[in-house]
Amino acid sequence: MLLNNDVIEYAGTPNRVIRILWIDQQRDLAYTFELGCATAWPRPVALASLAADLQARRARLLLTDPYRARPRQDPPEHHRQLQARAWDAVRALHEQRPDVYLRVARAKAVAGYASEHGMSRANLMRYLRRYWERGQTPDALLPDYANSGAPGKAREASGGVKRGRPSKRAVAGPNVDAAMRAIFQAAVARHAATHAEFSRRAAYRSLLAEHFAGANPGAIPSYGQFIYWLARDSHRTVQKPVR
Repeated sequence: MLLNNDVIEYAGTPNRVIRILWIDQQRDLAYTFELGCATAWPRPVALASLAADLQARRARLLLTDPYRARPRQDPPEHHRQLQARAWDAVRALHEQRPDVYLRVARAKAVAGYASEHGMSRANLMRYLRRYWERGQTPDALLPDYANSGAPGKAREASGGVKRGRPSKRAVAGPNVDAAMRAIFQAAVARHAATHAEFSRRAAYRSLLAEHFAGANPGAIPSYGQFIYWLARDSHRTVQKPVR
């Protein structure tokens, strides 16, 4: 039996991972969201189709959710305030289900909430995507950054300020947030699943070809960023020979 928030992985090249956001039992539909995909939006899928994929082993139900946000110890009060504001918005928008999963109805609801509460539609859309991507919990809505300079923690990205050492490229890459890290992890997993020996360079090239073909240079992560976060998130990556 499938449940809300179940995560399903489809084998292939590349692998595809989806989250079941919500199940409409009356219509026998599941509203799903593709994880690690920067352009994903919810889409309805017949429950029978998902069950058939699992039964035929075209897909498998993941026992652990690799995208779920982890609880943080004592985040700053300012972060809690931002989280509460985001959570209020997300909770209100989800009161109208399945409308929040449907493009036209969602746009109307977001525009109404933005006007009533003095928030930008872009921020509300970002809150929704973050919530769906990271496990549909309030922890998913905590800001991505931590206190600057904290040992072993990601540094805060101030507005307009690029993290890390100056880039050797003509155009600096983007700051890497949790959504970008999820894309990195998905690219690593897909490459590892199709190659006997894991190559960081080859995985990076695959990442660029799949997610950043034709992108603005400023939106493309550097190889240095890729391997830095690969090392930071090594607990989520496959254990294969690396070269």
